[in-house]
Amino acid sequence: MDTSNRPPVKHLGKKIGRIREMLGMKQETLAEKMGISQQSVSKMEQNEIIDEAALERVATALGITKEAIRNFNDEALIFHIENMNDQSSAYNQNYNYQCTFNPIDKWMEAIDENKKLYEALLKAEREKVALLERMLDKEK
Repeated sequence: MDTSNRPPVKHLGKKIGRIREMLGMKQETLAEKMGISQQSVSKMEQNEIIDEAALERVATALGITKEAIRNFNDEALIFHIENMNDQSSAYNQNYNYQCTFNPIDKWMEAIDENKKLYEALLKAEREKVALLERMLDKEK
């Protein structure tokens, strides 16, 4: 991906929106952290220019710096991630991603445990019914 021919995006609102999305944060959450409404966050993300005080509050709420917002480049990040994925075999050789247990065995254990719990619950309910029947018989 050639990013040298394109001018950098200076739209701060779009950058804030993209960073927020990448952090998995909703507009409502950002609004709560900033003490403003969700509609205000939406309007801010549509603005190309954002004043310094608001930018500082956004950066604090997102847990990043103002400079990180100003310098954010979506295309450069994607390029970096793609290059990391091309070298994934170098990263993965230090990790064991194989399961150390049989998931079906764990599932069957959970089913057996559920059966035991159900049987205990059923037994307790039967005892309650028997007790209530004895109490009703005594009242007659």
